[in-house]
Amino acid sequence: MKDNGILAWVAYLALGLSLAGNLWFVGMPGWALIPAALAGWYLADLMSGAIHMYMDYRPCRSGIGLDRLYFYEGSRDSDEYRTLFGQTMRQIGPIERLVFDFKNHHPRPLALGRRNLWRQIGSTVIIATLPASLALNLLCWAGLRAGWPVPGWFTGGAIAFLLGGTFAQYFHGTLHRERNPWFIHLMRRLGLLMTPQAHNIHHETLARDFSTNSGWSNPVLNRVFAWVQRRGGMDRRGLEPY
Repeated sequence: MKDNGILAWVAYLALGLSLAGNLWFVGMPGWALIPAALAGWYLADLMSGAIHMYMDYRPCRSGIGLDRLYFYEGSRDSDEYRTLFGQTMRQIGPIERLVFDFKNHHPRPLALGRRNLWRQIGSTVIIATLPASLALNLLCWAGLRAGWPVPGWFTGGAIAFLLGGTFAQYFHGTLHRERNPWFIHLMRRLGLLMTPQAHNIHHETLARDFSTNSGWSNPVLNRVFAWVQRRGGMDRRGLEPY
């Protein structure tokens, strides 16, 4: 966190306060909260897989040196690589950087596990989950003022979705390192997170099991991927920069 400055602190604090506000709107939990939370967790897993599938197969911009970075054979801690990396990254936007990161992850999976929390989830928080959580705050507040409160089970399911979406890349990173916090092991035992062994199927094929949270949605996304590929999409040439 120290290396990321005040932006990281502000983003994490804002998301934490927003989620706490949404949790207050849940009110007294009823029986419907459990299936709603599980549905939200499933949707977060589905989203992680759909984004992963798209990023893996979306072609990188050619002609600017991304292929040189990808196939670089020297030390990636060298000044030469760092200079090349900086020059190349300045030519592309944040989405294209994410696309490259997803492809670069396949031959170097352990690198993801070594990244700090902000590198893993920062863009997700700023671009997606913080705005979505704030929108949920407004929706719940407006519903309360209008006399039509948002059902607590819906808010609870949305919170589960937001949490799963926020930490999707962090959960992905835990699949590529040996030492993890105790709660990761507990969530794996409960089936809320997938195991490294299950995720290895994706790395062996690059054509199935794209979801990286719980893996619950992989059977559905595997069928979607096969359907798209039969119609000429998901060209394997997109897996590497060229």
